[in-house]
Amino acid sequence: MATNILMPALSPTMEEGKLARWLVKEGDTVKSGDILAEIETDKATMEFEAVDEGRIGKILVPEGSEGVKVNAPIAVLLDEGENAGAVDIPAAMKDIGAAIKAEAPKKADATAAAPQPAAAKAAPVKPEAAKPAPAAETGARVFASPLARRIAAGKGIDLSTLTGSGPRGRIVKADVENAKPGASPAGTAKAVSGEAGGVGVAPLPDAKLFYKAGEYEEVPHDSMRKAIAKRLTSAKTLIPHYYLTIDCDLTSLMATREALNAAAGPSSADKKVAAYKLSVNDFVVKASAMALMTHPDVNASWTDSAILKHKHADVGIAVAIPSGLITPIVFAAETKGLAQISNAVKELAGKAKDKKLKPQEYEGGSFSVSNLGMFGIKSFTSIINPPQSCIIAVGAGEERAVVRNGKIEIATMMTVTMSCDHRVVDGATGAKFLQTFKQFIEEPASMLL
Repeated sequence: MATNILMPALSPTMEEGKLARWLVKEGDTVKSGDILAEIETDKATMEFEAVDEGRIGKILVPEGSEGVKVNAPIAVLLDEGENAGAVDIPAAMKDIGAAIKAEAPKKADATAAAPQPAAAKAAPVKPEAAKPAPAAETGARVFASPLARRIAAGKGIDLSTLTGSGPRGRIVKADVENAKPGASPAGTAKAVSGEAGGVGVAPLPDAKLFYKAGEYEEVPHDSMRKAIAKRLTSAKTLIPHYYLTIDCDLTSLMATREALNAAAGPSSADKKVAAYKLSVNDFVVKASAMALMTHPDVNASWTDSAILKHKHADVGIAVAIPSGLITPIVFAAETKGLAQISNAVKELAGKAKDKKLKPQEYEGGSFSVSNLGMFGIKSFTSIINPPQSCIIAVGAGEERAVVRNGKIEIATMMTVTMSCDHRVVDGATGAKFLQTFKQFIEEPASMLL
């Protein structure tokens, strides 16, 4: 029986994506693990793998289509011996597909709504496959293949009780066949506070009302800009932020940095290139990680049922890319040396700018660093990146007049402002963390102890 191939959710927060490129064509035979297409999410371009075997009977959504909703049908997979001509593709589906293809090169936002009607019209091919995956009480999405959904529906199995063995934990046919009918969830995790609900806020008036037509250029939102707007609005309005600011003397750090860079040997990959080149930001990441391990109450995340205290300092680094901002993570940064951190940050930043990051490289984390010092910014504040509870905003290192022992001296100073989630980190706790961070920055050798 024909089965719909659905738009996959390639990350927990993905709601829609762009079908960048098909790597198969109608009539091709595929098996589990074969790469079907490249899907562009709000953060990266990722490969989409087949979870069932069969033959591609019909491609419903042309490549280049944007705004394709998760779980919307994008192609039809035929079983062995099934004839493509027997598949009933409604005329409306063909019209929608043609419209998407015709408009995609002209206007991105015109394609965004097209796949959604496709999801509804594809029902005659495989009604149950077009339905969203069963979910736990929290509304968490369950990832399962269409064939696994069909078998589960017939056996009365709740997919939210199963653990998937397919690609990226997706539930496949074998998982359902080995499960017992009528299973009930062993338990459900409560959703992280702030993802839904909250006090209603009246929407702002459309900016177009204030300007005359022809006096501005209208640039449609891409998927990353939409995600940034939604996520940061939610974070700023639902997380109770407060801010702490401290000044750090970089005199010793700059001398240490210069000495370490001068001592760097050649890279094993290219003898003409130094093995590392440390930046001030590398010291900031290391100092943050060390301070997090000293103050575990800051290295934590909020949920409705408990505070999650993390065992490692997973430090996110805010990276500006042409289409927005992404925060790849240096995991277990407390275990890494400065050279390791420096090279890891450079590699992650490069992948971020090429949109080649994998979800596991930028999702989660326990703390973030946002540095605008290279632009000459003295100080600023950042919005917390959920599910984390804190982020530091790092300003430029600059020469300032400071008073020491009653005398005015010149020192290289750096202003750091930490945004804290007051549900997790109390004021005194945040202040103690920044004191420790300052000590590591001002005495970088202490990070080796």
